[in-house]
Amino acid sequence: MVAERGGMAAGGAAERGGLEAMLGRLRGLRERWAWGSRERGAAAAEPGPADGGGEEAEEVSALQALPIDVQLYIMSFLSPQDLCRLGCTSCYWRVAVQDPLLWRNFLLRDLPFWTSVDWKSLPAAEVFNKAFSEVSDEALYDYMAAYKKSCPQTRRSLKSSRPRYGAVTSFLQSLVTQSEPRFAMFGPGLEELDDSLVRKMMTCPEILLVAGLPQRQIHGIGSGVSFQLNSNQKFNIVTLYSTTSVERKRAREEQAAVVNKMFYQENSIVGNQQAVQYNVIAQVKKVCEVADGFIYVANAEAHKKHDREEELAHILAMIDPALGPPNRPLLVLSCVSHFGVERIPCVFMAHQLQLNLLPRPWMVQDTVAATLSGLLSGIQWLLEEVDCKNAQ
Repeated sequence: MVAERGGMAAGGAAERGGLEAMLGRLRGLRERWAWGSRERGAAAAEPGPADGGGEEAEEVSALQALPIDVQLYIMSFLSPQDLCRLGCTSCYWRVAVQDPLLWRNFLLRDLPFWTSVDWKSLPAAEVFNKAFSEVSDEALYDYMAAYKKSCPQTRRSLKSSRPRYGAVTSFLQSLVTQSEPRFAMFGPGLEELDDSLVRKMMTCPEILLVAGLPQRQIHGIGSGVSFQLNSNQKFNIVTLYSTTSVERKRAREEQAAVVNKMFYQENSIVGNQQAVQYNVIAQVKKVCEVADGFIYVANAEAHKKHDREEELAHILAMIDPALGPPNRPLLVLSCVSHFGVERIPCVFMAHQLQLNLLPRPWMVQDTVAATLSGLLSGIQWLLEEVDCKNAQ
């Protein structure tokens, strides 16, 4: 997290160099536009064959007449949507609003406030770590395209514009008796936060209705609970804890680290180096074999220490293709205890967990344990991915 924020803040001199390059491009564009306007004005002054005069020369707007650096300063206060509307007004502004440094500023400014990101929309790590002037004009990163692809508002609009046959398919599938989708939920966010996500899920029927209590317990791990979403869609969540509730309580009182009993280590040789690989224990393996998807609850509180490499190793052990279909979706709930706690943005969380390495659908969703904010959006995505997988 510190490295990523440092990457965003570093390179002030390089940024100024990139700004000068951008100003030079806009000045050249403006000179060409002014020259074209003078030519059009000269042509307009000559008599036409029919009416004795040409068309009126296109006038330069007041905003366009301002110095280039003032134009950029004004554009930096516009929203990306307003900037795109400005680009529709003339050829000059269509080119001007696409400048990569301007969109890089928007991307770095807005992405910490986005509440979700998925496997299709995650911006590349070079957005944070590479100074603008480190690449040539011929190889500039397309920040405008990256913004459009990553922005949740754009993703929602693209989703709403898709064909509506999906609703018909879901209706037809509902006529066929089928088992509830089953999800395995695990992760440090279940145990380390001051507010319990699971307890809140069990006691908020106005948000998520409990449709059925577990018929049997999985000794020392957890149990499955059926929930109901939107008054019709049911699903089952098996909550997997690192150890028993007694041991978790004792560790919390003593402020000691909990030994995760869901996994065991195996040493292997990769090249000339020794590597540690995690595998799941037999009870967890049975859950993974029947799960339709996975929910990883990550601790997103910025003031706490996190071992993301070990977390990734645990995720890889759970979603091991040897335990089931390789395309089962993964939902990461980037969770904090309550509003007001400084959180790690979901885009940074995805990079810290190296989710871009996973060859399967995944999404990171900001969630608040005390209010369940964001939970339903994540569950809805997970159910849609499972329906899509079943329809294939």
